[in-house]
Amino acid sequence: MNATKETIVYNITFKVRWDIQEEWLAWQKKEHITAIMATGLFDEYRIFRLLEQDEEEGPTYIIQYFTASLDRYRQFMIGFAPDLQRISRDKWGDGFIAFRTLMTTDMGAGK
Repeated sequence: MNATKETIVYNITFKVRWDIQEEWLAWQKKEHITAIMATGLFDEYRIFRLLEQDEEEGPTYIIQYFTASLDRYRQFMIGFAPDLQRISRDKWGDGFIAFRTLMTTDMGAGK
């Protein structure tokens, strides 16, 4: 039996106001995600928009960052996250709320 490799997923859920949604999403793709990936601590990312959610106040997005170890995640959280989160708040103020979770893959599930 082959050992499976664990992947750490840093998951951020955002509720974004409609009046900034398009500009916010473009900024995420062009600047913010690029800055996070440039740290070299994540291997890939994915962006999702939740469906069948109450969107009266704005859409909900999820951005997931994938890394090979908790150590790399912790390096990011200590060395980069505070400044990157401050930049987001300075730019967008209360135009969004963010909820962060940390997950791991279970590659053996369902087998």
